[in-house]
Amino acid sequence: MKSLFKSKPRTPSDIVRQTRDLLRLTNRDDDKVSSTLPRIIASLILPLLSFPLFLFLFLQMAELTKNLREMKSILYGNSESEPVPEACAQLTQEFFKENTLRLLIQCLPKLNLEARKDATQIVANLQRQQVQSKLIASDYLETNLDLMDVLITGYENMDMALHYGAMLRECIRHQIVAKYVLDSPHMKKFFDYIQLPNFDIAADAGATFKELLMRHKSTVAEFLSKNYEWFFDEYNSKLLESSNYITRRQAVKVLGDMLLDRSNSAVMTQYVSSRDNLRILMNLLRESSKSIQMEAFHVFKLFVANQKKPADIISILVANRSKLLRLLGDLKSAKEDEQFEADKAQVIREIAALEPRDLA
Repeated sequence: MKSLFKSKPRTPSDIVRQTRDLLRLTNRDDDKVSSTLPRIIASLILPLLSFPLFLFLFLQMAELTKNLREMKSILYGNSESEPVPEACAQLTQEFFKENTLRLLIQCLPKLNLEARKDATQIVANLQRQQVQSKLIASDYLETNLDLMDVLITGYENMDMALHYGAMLRECIRHQIVAKYVLDSPHMKKFFDYIQLPNFDIAADAGATFKELLMRHKSTVAEFLSKNYEWFFDEYNSKLLESSNYITRRQAVKVLGDMLLDRSNSAVMTQYVSSRDNLRILMNLLRESSKSIQMEAFHVFKLFVANQKKPADIISILVANRSKLLRLLGDLKSAKEDEQFEADKAQVIREIAALEPRDLA
């Protein structure tokens, strides 16, 4: 008789469906209910309902937290077992059938910290789950790109910034999402987010910014070509010339990675033909920080190596030749680096060989 009353094990789809229902309840605006009652009646009735309501919400949140933990366990496995591909596929399919992701993002501020962490890891994992060799997360996001607006502006909420930021980075693994973010007005906000006073949030925004500029080569090349003027004006003034050491160090590193990427060769040529850009990089070469000096050198060498240097670039290099040669001679890598030494030697030879007649 005892076996007759055993509950049937829930499938991954069951867990997702129940989670979706709980998220809908959580997302419901309870104020709408109270606002429909006359104020006097509401003031009399609501206190009587407060404890049962509190208990209901507590149990609802506990069940939602439990479900999120189970979903995470299915996707990541646990100490006793590895993830089962069939279960992961079933969960992924059900998750993206309806607006579970939208509900989860909307409800995230209402969850406790552990549930937020689980939800963030679930969303991250689902971006990589393939069902019949297809990333169905990408298809869902293609028709729900406005969710990226919520995730990006999440950097303005100290409690949610790191959770939304982690979700955003995983979503921009999909090229269609990265293109949307790059082309959106929100892209300009990253120059401010990177300089937020909260170090963890600023660093997270910096990691997302770097991912946007590094992952999808052709999309980034197109973006930089179309938005060269405003993008590099912001990049130079707010990042490379920032008063914050960490911001400058990370910015010059990302700049080097961008310009040295073959996909951005046209942008690189345009960048190293600017005397204003050269001035900024020469100032970075003079930094007391060895790490900034080294990263700045990898960009500076592109100005020198350019076989079609504009006359004003040559003029600046010739006018500052003695200082540059002395500075470069003192520049040392923290560890033995044959490629760096070879590059430095070549840059020194190029600068030493420049003649005023090259201005013609």
